Amino acid sequence: MDITAREQNIARARLNFLQSAEPPASVVPEKIRDSWQRCKHLGIGIDEVTVPYQPDYDRESRLIRAAAPVLDRLEQTLAGSDVCVIVTDRKGWVRDRRVGEARLSAHLDRVKLAPGFSYAEQFVGTNGIGMALEERRSSVVLGTEHFNERLQKVSCAASPIRNPISGRVEGAINLTCWNGPAGSLMAALAQEAADDVERMLYEFGTTCEHALLEAFRQATHYGSRPVLCLGQDLLLANSAAAGRLTGDDHRLLHEAAAELDHAPRTRRRVQLTGGQSVLVRCRRVDGPAGKAGYLLDLTFDDSPAAEEPHRTAGSRSPGGPGKQGGPGGGPTRPCPLPGLAGTDPAWNTVSRTAARCARDRVPLLIYGEAGTGKSALARAAHAFAGAAWAPVVVDAADPRYADPRYTDPQHVDSRYADSRYADSRYADEATGPGDAPLPDGLPHALGSAPAGPGRTLVLRHLDAVATAQAPAVAQALSAAAARGTWIVATLVHTPEEPDALLRCFAEAVTVPPLRHRLADLPALVETLLRRVDAGVECAPDVLPLLRRQDWPGNVRQLESVLRKAAAGRRTYRVESRDLPPSLHAAGHRSLSAWETAERDTLVAALLEADGNKLLAAQRLGISRTTIYRKMRAYGITLPAHR
Repeated sequence: MDITAREQNIARARLNFLQSAEPPASVVPEKIRDSWQRCKHLGIGIDEVTVPYQPDYDRESRLIRAAAPVLDRLEQTLAGSDVCVIVTDRKGWVRDRRVGEARLSAHLDRVKLAPGFSYAEQFVGTNGIGMALEERRSSVVLGTEHFNERLQKVSCAASPIRNPISGRVEGAINLTCWNGPAGSLMAALAQEAADDVERMLYEFGTTCEHALLEAFRQATHYGSRPVLCLGQDLLLANSAAAGRLTGDDHRLLHEAAAELDHAPRTRRRVQLTGGQSVLVRCRRVDGPAGKAGYLLDLTFDDSPAAEEPHRTAGSRSPGGPGKQGGPGGGPTRPCPLPGLAGTDPAWNTVSRTAARCARDRVPLLIYGEAGTGKSALARAAHAFAGAAWAPVVVDAADPRYADPRYTDPQHVDSRYADSRYADSRYADEATGPGDAPLPDGLPHALGSAPAGPGRTLVLRHLDAVATAQAPAVAQALSAAAARGTWIVATLVHTPEEPDALLRCFAEAVTVPPLRHRLADLPALVETLLRRVDAGVECAPDVLPLLRRQDWPGNVRQLESVLRKAAAGRRTYRVESRDLPPSLHAAGHRSLSAWETAERDTLVAALLEADGNKLLAAQRLGISRTTIYRKMRAYGITLPAHR
């Protein structure tokens, strides 16, 4: 098939995908199909390029300094050609651009592919930069494969740039040219350029980082035992360790290693957050400048729960329905569900299971504490499977569902008049005052929901279903599943005995609470702030304050805190002083209302005085000694004085 015919087929497939509820045709490459579906779910425009602009950035960052000699060489090599070379940071912000042709440069300016603008997939749709950063691998997007029509005059190839020491993606390098047959050559050149930048990044690394990396390489050269290397700002883990440890486990192991710092080689047993015990052999790693960090050789005590075969939701297990197996029992590769963030192994397992169940239409039961994002997980998996309709969400805990007349269209909230959201009326309708609830209201609501292939029915708070209604609810769910609807239910509490409702679900997952996936905080904060305002950032001193919280309200509580902080921020980014006073304290006991007010007043005064204790004491009319005593009592810590 020649290039022109292929582009025409791709263009027709894209138009059909935009106009219908069907997934993209098989003629479209798989990676492009996945990206199109993410773009459609996010509501990205198809005929205008609207991207955020950030003119102020560090032009002397390590990434830019490492990329500069590589770009200089490519600029000389490609002088006069219709090829552009671009470097972005890990969030998709363009940091440098070299263009060899004036006409191409003018076109790229018109579509905002220039320094200071963001070309993340969430803003401009399918493009080489966005896909390389989203999927963490090289990508090629040719002409009509772009989601936005304004980008279809060019083709691009991009490769992620990884820090050779930490393994973290630092950015991407992208080659863009007018449409033509050079896609495979561009991909090879982009990968070669990315490799060159990574070598420069290694040269810019510190002597401590080099010492840790060398120790890690020696420890992992032979065998596949779990190995973890910890430095002040560096964490290295092989796959055997990464798949079995959470962010909280990393912190526990770092604290244990620090306690053993007096001995160059020693070992001890550490209890991990999930209750599992691990034997840690610790060796201090020294560099030319002194201590660089620790090398940990781990031996896990595999529990029987980790070796159990998979159980369905209705089966009996010691951990209760929905209890996940051991961390090594399933794949932990990240699953890019739209709108969600996180790479914690337990979260990855849950995401992949949900995506697979959505694709195969396997009824799924989702356990988890309030606010962990159970319903959001169901909606994201539904969207990832390529569904065209919004999922129907029914809340069993809502007393208004006791009256079957709530499904009457006359009672539908006006905000759902748009047919795209018509299915959501089942989750928001109310009964009139004085109406007597009828016993068949919830089953009737479930039975009245649209059903069929491509549809999803989410029943929230399954544990709130009355015992008398359970058989009828189970029958309604089974009938919907028989018609091709994907059935999902969420609940907080594990029932003591399996019943007819649990037998409706073939698989179950447990969403981990936020306190067990604190390693995902940076990604979660970035995603949640993006919902508030694409231009809002988080200051470096904010994350340590967020990490030490227990987050009983989980992701929902974190989002509320960030929204309030972003609304009241004084600069372009959220700083520690914008957070509520309670986050600046780390007390280990419940406070009375009077103590809470005193603590918040003290924190507010200290923040207003920029950490100056004497000035805060004068404004409060107390002594500086009292300030220090109260800070110790309430566990108050503040960012360093600036």
